Amino acid sequence: MGRLLIAAGGGGDALAAAIIHAATTDGEPACIATFAWDRLVIDPLPGPRGQADFSGLQMFTKSTARVTGDTRPIPPAGSTLPGLAAEIDPPLILLDPADGTRGLRIQLRELVMSLGSPRAELVDVGGDVLAHGDEPELRSPLADALALAACADLGIPVDVLVVGAGLDGELTEGQVLTRAGSDIALQLSAADTDRYAYILDWHPSEATALLIAATRGARGTAEIRDGGLLVQLSDNSSNVYRIELARALAISAPARALQDASSLDEAETITRQLCGFSEIDYERAKAARADTPHQRINLRDLDHEARIYEADAAARGIDFLTFRRLAEALGLRYSMIDQLRSHLTATRPDHYLPPLWMTSPLRNWVHDN
Repeated sequence: MGRLLIAAGGGGDALAAAIIHAATTDGEPACIATFAWDRLVIDPLPGPRGQADFSGLQMFTKSTARVTGDTRPIPPAGSTLPGLAAEIDPPLILLDPADGTRGLRIQLRELVMSLGSPRAELVDVGGDVLAHGDEPELRSPLADALALAACADLGIPVDVLVVGAGLDGELTEGQVLTRAGSDIALQLSAADTDRYAYILDWHPSEATALLIAATRGARGTAEIRDGGLLVQLSDNSSNVYRIELARALAISAPARALQDASSLDEAETITRQLCGFSEIDYERAKAARADTPHQRINLRDLDHEARIYEADAAARGIDFLTFRRLAEALGLRYSMIDQLRSHLTATRPDHYLPPLWMTSPLRNWVHDN
């Protein structure tokens, strides 16, 4: 294996890395290194998971392990990685940030040596890997900054690949494009993303779902996450921008601050001092609330409430909703998203632009692929 792709933030970025690899490979083998860092709807434990949180891992190097379709998270931990590993072609390698940036750098160096990688690419959907740290909608600076900082001094060239500018709702598209520059390495098409699009039937990544919708021609405003963040789907959303590592580090104050962190706790403290929070703070607070929304089972009532919310969203200028956003707005548990999706797409297929739900049929839908 030669090519090393590093998913900056976890599962959604790992899926994007697999899409980019499939779109650009000429038969070159690759490996994807990623955190096991899922949202609380998948993993009820705040923060990332390490090797001790899984059974069935295969040791890959001295300090890294491969996740396979037979790997299982040890309860109460949860993870999307085994399911993802079973579906994508490149091997999926678990990165463990317990020893901070220094530990991650050791793991990446081992992978470089083991794979004989001539280069490495850090993949981020949305572009918050280029955050300054003071952006008002920034929600998850720690994971991306750790990954970016760990890429320094690997002994090989490293590029940062940003795709789906602004689609995670943390930086705006304009902020990302200004920082990313004009080097478009690739423009993904529907043919590129269709290969793995079915994974979004169970995988919770909203940003990657928006990316896939953008390659299918979706244009307009989407509402995502529990807070109802707004993101824009544009002609730039399917572009993959290439940024040299040194330039990305010069942009990212959090990554520069984390260069020598020797533990996850230290990295979190540094990020909290710089940004005022870390994403694990948010996860801890949300887990402590232990909210259990009422689980609706009456599909007629559910359909009625969905129509009301769609109309309200459309009146606010919203063109698309992720199914996770719609489920949360209706007070549903994550486990009911599949039931919600199945009912809505069966009864009103004209609203379905896979993998998104349109607030109005064919609203701002541009099929140019």
